[in-house]
Amino acid sequence: MPEADSSCIPRLFSNPRADQDRVYGPSERAIVSRAAFEEAMAEIGAWPGYAPTPLRSLPGLAREAGIDRIWYKDESARFALGSFKALGGAYAVLRLLAREVTARVPGVPVTALDLVVGRHAKVTRTLTVATATDGNHGRSVAWGAQVFGCNCVIYVPAACSPGRRAAIESYGATVVVVDGLYDDAVRRAAADAAAGGWFIVSDTSYSGYMDIPRDVMQGYSVMVEEAITQLPSSERPTHVFIQGGVGALPAVVCGHLWESWGRQRPRLVVVEPHRADCLYQSAVAGRPTKSAGDLDTVMAGLACGEVSLLAWAILERGADDFLTIPDEGAIRTMRKLAEGGQGGRPIVAGESGVAGLAGLLCAAAHEDTRQALGLAPDARVLVFGTEGATDPLVYAELVGRSPEAVLAG
Repeated sequence: MPEADSSCIPRLFSNPRADQDRVYGPSERAIVSRAAFEEAMAEIGAWPGYAPTPLRSLPGLAREAGIDRIWYKDESARFALGSFKALGGAYAVLRLLAREVTARVPGVPVTALDLVVGRHAKVTRTLTVATATDGNHGRSVAWGAQVFGCNCVIYVPAACSPGRRAAIESYGATVVVVDGLYDDAVRRAAADAAAGGWFIVSDTSYSGYMDIPRDVMQGYSVMVEEAITQLPSSERPTHVFIQGGVGALPAVVCGHLWESWGRQRPRLVVVEPHRADCLYQSAVAGRPTKSAGDLDTVMAGLACGEVSLLAWAILERGADDFLTIPDEGAIRTMRKLAEGGQGGRPIVAGESGVAGLAGLLCAAAHEDTRQALGLAPDARVLVFGTEGATDPLVYAELVGRSPEAVLAG
């Protein structure tokens, strides 16, 4: 058994509402479905530069955790953005612009290529998309706006790093820094968009705003299906540890596996920072509930205080457990991957992208949590490394080496 780690004490709540026998029904498929995935896959799979990201085996870390397998879906090279978010925000921008062009030019089919080459530029140049972000989602929306030909305004909380702001601006977006937290940026973006006649492209859904977040979430399902097809044909994971945020990502992972595998789906554990735990608190309360923490976490992409309503509609019955971890767990996991001791080449992974793996390692190192989650020696765990070094300076500060030096080593 792995030695207990006093620097990474997890907090676990097993969901009393989880229903492993529940059928993935019409209400769930209205949010995320395999039918909508096929449409997203047909579109995203045709984009220049599309290729499935690798599913890596981490035998060294599996031995450390005292389990049979760890599979790590490495999103660090997804398109040019270095994050799974490229699949969501840009896809939603495309869907939005196609709908708006069709509404203004009835009877004219609109393809992604039409938008890329500027065939409908007279319409798209008059449109503006906006969103709030801690970094990766905003970069994806800005990239999509640049590729498909509309204007873009991105709102970031004050804590968003200069490197992440600059990355967003590099795609031609206007960046507005909000003096507050992520949820304050969400409200400011919504207010300004309403006043300016802009379109919000958010992965956070709330009352009266559901359609575009569905498109964002459905784009993420491409990553999940890739992982399913990359698993060894004779093996399936017993567990999935997946990072939380507003809940969009874990809801997609949960929903796609639930519809695909039914009662044979793996145990789904949602992982959040101790200080940004809106999903954990919602599970405890049995309804969408704000985080009890101050959202001050190194896992900036997960520093969300409020739950997406669409996400909660799936996670309320589909997620088995909710786990929170301290920042040190994420930092140590970044360093372990950078060292390459997991049984393969070094992996560059961002602080938010390792949260699921960090949650697994923290849980495995504490016997009571380990037993509660059923992490037996034959456990096989799938995790999603959802970002690379999306801010190289922050990465170097946390790991002690630059991303380039890690890969060269």
